Amino acid sequence: MRALVRVAEVVGRWFALLVVGGLVLGLLLPGPTASLAPQVPLLLGVIMFGMGLTLRPADFAVLGRRPRAVLVGVLAQYTVMPLLGWAVARALDLDPLLVVGMVLVGASPGGTASNVVVHLARGDVALSVAMTTVSTLLAPVLTPLLVLWLVGSTLDVQASSLVVSILQVVLVPVLAGALVRRLAPGLVERALPLLPLVSVLGIVVVVSAVVGANADAVRSAGLLVLLAVVLHNLLGLALGRLVGRVTGVGEAASRAVSIEVGMQNSGLAAALATAHFAPLAALPAALFSVWHNLSGSTLASFWARRPPERAQVAAPTEG
Repeated sequence: MRALVRVAEVVGRWFALLVVGGLVLGLLLPGPTASLAPQVPLLLGVIMFGMGLTLRPADFAVLGRRPRAVLVGVLAQYTVMPLLGWAVARALDLDPLLVVGMVLVGASPGGTASNVVVHLARGDVALSVAMTTVSTLLAPVLTPLLVLWLVGSTLDVQASSLVVSILQVVLVPVLAGALVRRLAPGLVERALPLLPLVSVLGIVVVVSAVVGANADAVRSAGLLVLLAVVLHNLLGLALGRLVGRVTGVGEAASRAVSIEVGMQNSGLAAALATAHFAPLAALPAALFSVWHNLSGSTLASFWARRPPERAQVAAPTEG
């Protein structure tokens, strides 16, 4: 068990590089990795079950203590990123399926890796966890509606099917994980150190599968799609930070909002794109998964050297 825990720690530490390795593997072995694409929803369900195992009642306490900060963050999450995804994709004149992929990334809830990045960045971790949880619980309603609104006029979008998929691969596994933790807390506590191993390997396989299924597209249009993904992510981080500063939630909370807005559950976007559109629509999500972990860890390293209390500006307290 101790050996597995050490492996999980190493895997968590080198998450970003492992995801890059998954992308390279997809390019080098497109046939075998593409065959894994039908398993993407199942893998995401396992990852979300792991997220549910980490949830505690205390994670929801911030909703009562700081409702304004949570509301500001979640509103930014579901407005800034979907609109940015659509605008960047249209500005670069991407293929309609890639536009859908960009919007799906933007309309997805926050990614679980964001909580770790916020911790490393000396941000408000409680707020980050609350934002991830709330945005995930809202995803079955908001994600399909945003996709229908932004791309429904150009492609056939079955919002009801998206709702069912999100319930199956996100909400049900998260709630199941939370229930298991409630019923068997001791067992779950012993298993928690191994969760990074499951989550990281799951995301690596998802990236490999999506890239393998789109190997030709990556080689022909990969740089343009990567540019779109980089712009989407960096603008999201910057605007999330701006929203936090303008609304006066405080420096640590502004860092959390920035990272939560900029880092998305790209695994969900890949699963929905693969299941309801075409493998090409999942390409932005695969590239986003690689890039946002690199940009997030870089930003965390920058902020880690600048304690929030030194950068804190006067801000009104929340009632």
